[in-house]
Amino acid sequence: MKHQLTLVRLQSSDADFSEQLDNRLAVADEQDAELTQTVSTILSEVRQRGNDALLEYTNRFDRRQASINDIEVSVEDMHAALEEIPAEMRKQLEYAAQRIRSYHEHQLTESWSYHDEEGTLLGQKVTPLERVGVYVPGGKAAYPSSVLMNTIPAQVAGVEQIIMVVPAPDDILNPLVLAAASIAGVSRAFSVGGAQAIAALAYGTDSVPAVDKIVGPGNRYVAAAKRMVFGTVGIDMIAGPSEVLIISDGTGNPDWLAMDMFAQAEHDEDARAILLCTELSFIKEVQNSINKLLPEMERKEIISKSLSNNGSLIKVKDLDEAAEVANYIAAEHLELAVAEPEKLLDQIHHAGAIFMGHFTAEVFGDYCAGPNHVLPTARTARFSSPLGVYDFQKRSSLIMCSESSAANLASSASVLARGEGLSAHARSAELRKKT
Repeated sequence: MKHQLTLVRLQSSDADFSEQLDNRLAVADEQDAELTQTVSTILSEVRQRGNDALLEYTNRFDRRQASINDIEVSVEDMHAALEEIPAEMRKQLEYAAQRIRSYHEHQLTESWSYHDEEGTLLGQKVTPLERVGVYVPGGKAAYPSSVLMNTIPAQVAGVEQIIMVVPAPDDILNPLVLAAASIAGVSRAFSVGGAQAIAALAYGTDSVPAVDKIVGPGNRYVAAAKRMVFGTVGIDMIAGPSEVLIISDGTGNPDWLAMDMFAQAEHDEDARAILLCTELSFIKEVQNSINKLLPEMERKEIISKSLSNNGSLIKVKDLDEAAEVANYIAAEHLELAVAEPEKLLDQIHHAGAIFMGHFTAEVFGDYCAGPNHVLPTARTARFSSPLGVYDFQKRSSLIMCSESSAANLASSASVLARGEGLSAHARSAELRKKT
């Protein structure tokens, strides 16, 4: 049968299991010299020549003949797109936006302070970023969900100005993206993409204002550009291929799990879908479901390549071992497709987003559950978190001494400063002592 597909199977009991798993988790390093040089040149040109370079690269890469006046998309155009899309699509975009906003409002943190026993005021002032840039992929695919997920947390945080950039190949802008931008509250939008858009956001041009932080997914040129401008501006993360890890105790519906793996695999050939299961018989059922359902998929060729290259069915001894392996993998998306997900949750330490129970499809998190779908990939969930309101806020420490508390701190600071050989530090402290 044309679309029969047998996924790689591993067993945790194998002596070389760790080595086999690492081989399956390996991600190609895309920082090749040619790409790096190309992106570096684009960044330098836009930084030095501003609008002229931005327009040259935009017209060359996106097959356009735009003038500089053509690249800004007005708020009126975004609103018009919202009015023109099908009513059901608008309804569901607004439903998703409401859920995303409600969830992220729970992440808001406020400034705080207290007086210690010596009378010193100590605290933290929380301030939103002033201006952020949101990169939205363009072309054949449309990602209105990306607009909502990257923009709404910034708006909840209190960011004053949200600048969206989105490429318009052949002068085509997807109306769903513009509609989502209207719903999410984008301040200004520009129909530019690629490394040149990242450069414009980082350095500013006469048309595109410089921002404080850039968020949003893109191709490898965009990822490389974000990596290079970090330090001039903040960035959210460097995202790798999308991934899902499913833990099963054999109690679920194998068709559901096969389709959940497909949903991840259809992104592209580099996407990763892995099943950890305690029951060998259920692994076989999932494999049968994969071959039964694959011929029905519109993107079956991509799914086949993705699962062949990166998919795995792994037999583990029990759920305790499944949790250990899951923590090592530190997946972007983790499904706990087990009878009692709450019991297993305490053992999970590393995952971008955790989907609990048989009814909780990962795809709900992609669109409308509420939590952010911008998540750490490639094992970075060991130390990173989903995009959130906190990514659009900065924190300043507060210290205010009274005369008496300054004297106490001065005694300590003076000794420590002289111990480090910094006499000016010590004398600065000593001048605050009571005389």
